[in-house]
Amino acid sequence: MSTEIGSATADVRGRSNGDRQQEMLRFRYGPWAVVTGASSGIGRAMALRLAEAGLNLVLVARRRDVLEQMATDMAARYGADVRAVAADLALEAGTEAVERVTRDLDVGLLVAAAGFGTSGPFLDSALEAELEMLDVNCRAPLAMSLHFGRRFAVRRRGGIVLMGSIVGFQGTPLAANYAATKAYVQTLAEALHAELAPSGVDVISSAPGPTDSGFAARAGQRMGATVKPEDVARATLGALGRKVTVLPGALSKVLGYSLAPLPRGARVRIMGRVMGGMTKHRATNNGADSGG
Repeated sequence: MSTEIGSATADVRGRSNGDRQQEMLRFRYGPWAVVTGASSGIGRAMALRLAEAGLNLVLVARRRDVLEQMATDMAARYGADVRAVAADLALEAGTEAVERVTRDLDVGLLVAAAGFGTSGPFLDSALEAELEMLDVNCRAPLAMSLHFGRRFAVRRRGGIVLMGSIVGFQGTPLAANYAATKAYVQTLAEALHAELAPSGVDVISSAPGPTDSGFAARAGQRMGATVKPEDVARATLGALGRKVTVLPGALSKVLGYSLAPLPRGARVRIMGRVMGGMTKHRATNNGADSGG
């Protein structure tokens, strides 16, 4: 731990747990954070929590009007300096735009919350949508983790938050490609957590279960118990620097811990039944972004 971070830790002793977390976010990962998928769901919740902690933000999503309204609101409420980047992360030009806009900023945190999913029988899938999902869920986090990871290693501190999912710990029938993209994210985060630690860079995978966001409706799923995006953001940012994987919410923990001891084949069958219950109201559907 550097002298700067050590002093920050001493300064926040005696405060409440929430206050300490907010202070440490600013001191360890400030002054700027990049949040993708920031217009809704988990990404929006992450951005709001970071603004509350005193970080300046680069908000990335496709909807410029929503981002600009968020920027106005955050500046008024928290005094945050906010830049809005309207970009489609399915395209290489989207990640390049993020890199270009942040070139002159001292970014210390990347929250890669953009993502979308599909559900339904694999053979009914539209190839174009499945390939787009690979770009958004895998290629974009890879490109930005490499770019910002290099920058964080030079400054000797920083953090990377990658959004996994409980479906990414095994194959998941009726969400085959989506689960595969989240398995990629999970293994990438685990490796980077170990590899970048000596450079002072914290990496975490957040693996929530069903989340109360726009994800389910656009993925064609009906969910019962869900976790709120705000709870995912709170748990994830609180675990950054302490864990390699966090399971936000009670349902995520129950599913994660109960399935972990089982043979992989059994886990696949169980998750297939779970997904079948969530998609039985329709044959197939595509869509979603910013969800677990």
